[in-house]
Amino acid sequence: MVEIANSAAVGRASPKDVMGKRVQAAAWPDGDALVPLTAIAASQWRALAERAVEPNGYHLPDWELAVNASARGRAGVSALGAWRDVSPAPADAAQLIGLLPVISFWRAYRIPLPALVSADPYGTLSTPLLDRDCVNDAVARLMRQARKAGARALVLRDLPLDGAAMKAIAEVLRHDGIRPRILQSHIRACLDARRDADDLLRDALGAKKLKELRRQRNRLAEHGAVRFDVARAPEAVASAVEDFLLLEASGWKARRGTALAQDDGDARFIRRASIALAERGRCEIATLHAGEEPVAAAVVLRHLDRAFYFKLGVDERFAKFSPGVQLTLDLTRHLCADSAIAIADSTASPDHPMINPIWRGRLAIGDVLVPLRPRDPAVSLVHAAITLRRLVREPARRAVHFIRNRRQSRQEKRQEKSS
Repeated sequence: MVEIANSAAVGRASPKDVMGKRVQAAAWPDGDALVPLTAIAASQWRALAERAVEPNGYHLPDWELAVNASARGRAGVSALGAWRDVSPAPADAAQLIGLLPVISFWRAYRIPLPALVSADPYGTLSTPLLDRDCVNDAVARLMRQARKAGARALVLRDLPLDGAAMKAIAEVLRHDGIRPRILQSHIRACLDARRDADDLLRDALGAKKLKELRRQRNRLAEHGAVRFDVARAPEAVASAVEDFLLLEASGWKARRGTALAQDDGDARFIRRASIALAERGRCEIATLHAGEEPVAAAVVLRHLDRAFYFKLGVDERFAKFSPGVQLTLDLTRHLCADSAIAIADSTASPDHPMINPIWRGRLAIGDVLVPLRPRDPAVSLVHAAITLRRLVREPARRAVHFIRNRRQSRQEKRQEKSS
């Protein structure tokens, strides 16, 4: 099967796939087109993250390496790296100026075509890390490495379409007479954390809805004093992540089979990542208590001036008091009070029934096909393959989301009536 990656890090192509064997043979002419993600020096990676032109908490090394080590279906990832010489310095010294974790087109879509795809970082955001001081150079070098690996195109999934990274990619392509292709796009919720939280929530929800939520909070307080805590220190995060895992596995995510605690590798990943990031001030866990009982918990990542709302777990025994919404209201106030945070990305699905009414900012997110050569017919094949796959799968996916959202909305209405 097509695997444009280091054969030492990723399994060999199937003998029955002749195209896969050709691409793999071309991928490593001198052994440095791609490297295993684990081969990137953490110190260089962290330094690049501090200079990134656009934040991405899911591409921080402590997160990505934890995902790569044990998360279900996400191990064995390779990296496109962009390096430049540093002067004055030893002749062999180089600085990491760009990084994109990638997998083969075969691994992403089970289609044997010569393309690389941004790896799934267990978060719906794949913005490459690009040095703000030489962003166009970083993009050009990443593309050069992809071509060297035998790829004819890059597929960047969940990329902010109005972000600095996308602008740099489009500029570099335009210089070569190439245009990126938007494969699909959607809008998701974000928070403008520079606003006053009370004004923001009043504008978003209105006085009537806020009054109803205060009434629910008062009812929740009958089970014990309601308290909002934010764990930041590694020891506190280590304890809070266990509460989060239990809460997430107690409800609908467990019934669907997507709770992190249901897979040993996923549980190891989130424990390792959250504690390691907390040691560098990059992760916090917000928890809502009723007395001593945790009723909702959320994992939040931080990178530069942006926060990322990773996942939420709630105790469904308290569902009629809307614990997830209550926690999100407190989290909104917490983020708006933090001068270091300008934007919080929900990283949620489009039209998310809980977060969309609260966080009224919007981010345009899309999958982008990046041709690596002008007028390359292979790019059209890649485009057609993805389009056909989406036409087959999208109606079913939308139906499932519609049914889930409708059920959740009905449940919330029943809870409001019964509370």
